[in-house]
Amino acid sequence: MIITRPKPFTEIQSALQGKEKIFLIGCGLCATLCQSGGQEQVIRMKDRLVQEEGKEITGLAVLEAACHVLRSKKELRAHRAELSASEAILVMACGGGVQAVGGAVPEVPVVAALDSLFLGNIERFGQFEERCSLCGGDCILNKTGGICPLTACSKGLLNGPCGGMKDGRCELDRQRDCAWVLIYERLKATGGAEAAALSIRGPRDHSQGIKPRRLVIDRPGGEK
Repeated sequence: MIITRPKPFTEIQSALQGKEKIFLIGCGLCATLCQSGGQEQVIRMKDRLVQEEGKEITGLAVLEAACHVLRSKKELRAHRAELSASEAILVMACGGGVQAVGGAVPEVPVVAALDSLFLGNIERFGQFEERCSLCGGDCILNKTGGICPLTACSKGLLNGPCGGMKDGRCELDRQRDCAWVLIYERLKATGGAEAAALSIRGPRDHSQGIKPRRLVIDRPGGEK
């Protein structure tokens, strides 16, 4: 899931300067789980904009998945009148959600209320950790015991720990386990440590990360 957090309210104030009629949009997936753009947070933002800024809220909606382009367009049709009467749309969703809403309602400016931080794993309620850097075809998880060194290592090292590792801990954060110690222990437990120790990985293929990336899945019968 995409981990998000609210932008400073002063930044939102600045982005909405001169805009008095605001429509609010939240997301029922990632932003809801991050407690940054769910129903509760949208209502709280509405109250703050009205009470502190004197804004007029033309309407609000928490989309099922703000980043889903076609679904967002469909859900927003029910709010066409309120959106047309708005001077800005404040989107409490990830960057993908902001852009999906902007594409669905191109005649009204969109304002991002959240910062998109990383692709995260849910450890427990309200706690998230980055474990994947979205390397695409340059992924090496099958060679590192399912632990991504590019993400788990503070230095992104691909061929073992640095000289600053001590007692299995990262030199940049002594409270954090060294990623390569974790990788070695995982491979040792599964019988792959010796082969991994003898392998040398070359530089990353950065062509795999050229953006914007796109994936089109063929439908049965070869149609797209």
